[in-house]
Amino acid sequence: MSDNTHETIFPCPFSKGYGIPAKQAWLLLKVFLTYRFILATLFIVLFQGQIGPSSLGSYDRQLYIYSSQSYVILSAVSSICIAWRLTGYTLQAQLLIFTDIIILTLLMHACGGINSGIGILLAVSIAYGGLLIGGRCAMYFAAVASLAVLSEQIYADQAGLFEKTSYIYAGMLGASFFTIALLSYVLAKRSEQTVQLAHQQKQTITQLEELNHYIIQHLQSGIIIANKKQAIQMANEAALRLANLQAMPATLADISEQLWLAFQIWLNEPEQAIAQLQLPNRSEIHIRFMPLPTQQECLYLIMFEDIALYNQRLQQSKLASLGRLTASIAHEIRNPLGAISHAGQLLSENPQLSPQDKRLTEIIQTHAGRVNRIIEDILQLSRRNASRRKKIQLKPWLIDYLNNFMLDQAIAADTFKLSVSTEPLYALIDPDHLKQILDNLCLNALRYGKPELGKIMLQARISGQTPCIEIIDNGSGLSPEQICHLFEPFFTTSSSGTGLGLYISRELAELNQAKLSYYLTEKNRSCFKLCLPDAENKLIEI
Repeated sequence: MSDNTHETIFPCPFSKGYGIPAKQAWLLLKVFLTYRFILATLFIVLFQGQIGPSSLGSYDRQLYIYSSQSYVILSAVSSICIAWRLTGYTLQAQLLIFTDIIILTLLMHACGGINSGIGILLAVSIAYGGLLIGGRCAMYFAAVASLAVLSEQIYADQAGLFEKTSYIYAGMLGASFFTIALLSYVLAKRSEQTVQLAHQQKQTITQLEELNHYIIQHLQSGIIIANKKQAIQMANEAALRLANLQAMPATLADISEQLWLAFQIWLNEPEQAIAQLQLPNRSEIHIRFMPLPTQQECLYLIMFEDIALYNQRLQQSKLASLGRLTASIAHEIRNPLGAISHAGQLLSENPQLSPQDKRLTEIIQTHAGRVNRIIEDILQLSRRNASRRKKIQLKPWLIDYLNNFMLDQAIAADTFKLSVSTEPLYALIDPDHLKQILDNLCLNALRYGKPELGKIMLQARISGQTPCIEIIDNGSGLSPEQICHLFEPFFTTSSSGTGLGLYISRELAELNQAKLSYYLTEKNRSCFKLCLPDAENKLIEI
């Protein structure tokens, strides 16, 4: 790729951190070429018109003519190369500086050596070398120019070409060249440090911008930024999902007329910063407005929050309080329940009891055991451990789990059928919690799923870019009314069940950022679907 395609050019191979903006670099090159062309033309015009100093070409007329003409021709060729960008910037700039040093040295010699004063023009070339190339290359140009002047002086002195030679003047010229080059080098170093600092700051700003964008896009709350004319500047994924939109709309009115009206009311009455919005898809959204002042213009932040999610959090808080209360009650019930169960057991051992009385003692034992199981479930729910999630590969884990489960339950090996996707599936979940969830679901399938009609399917696959585990049985399914209450505590369709198994399973799933749901397959078979967070710990959105 050529230099002129870069935003910044780094012309010096010895100072790779020193860069020049491309537009500025080519402009400086054109300015130097213009100066050079004017200087070459003046050498010819002043000499041919005999209006210049008498020293022009005084020593070697032919050398002067050839050098000045070559100067003009090379400048013309360089102008064509620069105009059409036939050569790269770095090569063209270096050729201009080197040819300047050679031709000006030849012209100085043709005009009578260093005392002619032509050599001082090399200082301009060295200065432009610092501007065009910069870095350590400026010192290199100064060294070349100093050697050229000194070599010309030594040659003239040894050959006795001129009456006077001045090594002091040559040394002063060389010192001036190095001074100019050193100044250019210092400026180049400062520029290099500034560029490096700017690059680091740019990287930091870019990283912060990417981080902010990632955080905003992955917030559960929807965020929309709009201006006073209600034109939307930015909207995150949650806002589009809550508004049921595929792409970012142009204005707030494109989302909902009710939102447009609420925004207008808030602009006129800032205390009306909270509103509720009924979207066309019948979902309710809690909206909050707030100003977002910036240096350019005043923008406005609109936050969306799903009312259902808000109610779910409120319900979870209530259930947590209720759980603590029921746990306390369960502890209080357990002691008298134990006494009743023990008394019933002792009573059943009395040989004088009639068959009717023994039947009553069996009823006491049965229902005491049922109440005890309810108490155990409640206490287990209140003692729920924190999630310790790990990255697990589902296929080997499910194989081990299913083998152990069938062994523990003493059931036939062909009761369950495991089906796992061919691609590797990884999930981030607490293995103990996953085992407890699957235990509840598999026992539920054994109890209500009619395993005698066929195998219970346990399959793992990708669904919506999320690893999912499905338990499909042969049950006849539930009615829509039963499905609505399926995961509520103490809801059961069996007279012997406690109604807490599915509720505990869903609670454990949500604790691990997973989602447990129920649906009927195309063949009207019951299916529990557990969608797990992937190994990158992304929040699932079903």
